[in-house]
Amino acid sequence: MKLLIQLVLWIIIIFLGYKLFNSVYEPTKFNAEKERRYTKVIEQLKDIRTAELAHLQVTGKFNSSFDSLVRFIDTAQFAITQRRDTIYDDVERNRAFGVTGYYIEDVIIDTLGFVSVKDSIFGGSDRYKNLAKIEVKGTEVPVNLEAGFIMRSDKKIAVFEASVSKDDVLHDLNRDLVIQEKQTQSVDGVNGTHIRVGSMTDVNTNGNWPKQYDKAGEQ
Repeated sequence: MKLLIQLVLWIIIIFLGYKLFNSVYEPTKFNAEKERRYTKVIEQLKDIRTAELAHLQVTGKFNSSFDSLVRFIDTAQFAITQRRDTIYDDVERNRAFGVTGYYIEDVIIDTLGFVSVKDSIFGGSDRYKNLAKIEVKGTEVPVNLEAGFIMRSDKKIAVFEASVSKDDVLHDLNRDLVIQEKQTQSVDGVNGTHIRVGSMTDVNTNGNWPKQYDKAGEQ
């Protein structure tokens, strides 16, 4: 009987030890995998932001269609300009006062040529052709893209937002930890249910990720 009790106690100890180990190891493993996936998603969201800002510069608005955005990158060009300050006589004022001492200062913008948007922002890479989805562990995760205008101080301002669901990115990981991750509110975390860049309600082209992910992408 004593031997049986000892055996049962050892089983309980081993079981509790395993549970304790797993309670520490599982979140650590989850966080490591989460950061790898988030880094990949964030790099793509930054590519989308770069493409959208180029579209804004050339057309004056953002784009809500990935197909249209890809066509834009393939065909659009940036104008290469040169800014020159100039000064010339203010003829009307000089005539009105009968003098020659009034001048007008102005700025002249000269167009020197054009350069391909694709070459300027993506070089020799064609990764921009697959901005609409991200492959995560064999699953294609969709990117949601919106664009439009909001009013600020009686001015119509272009805005855009690209986002990816955390549920999609972490689809095969521990569900309890995924739920906790979606509730994250921390300066060191990606807060909310989605990883996003830009905003449809504010004039903002930043991402909702902390600086550590920007540094990870630079390495």
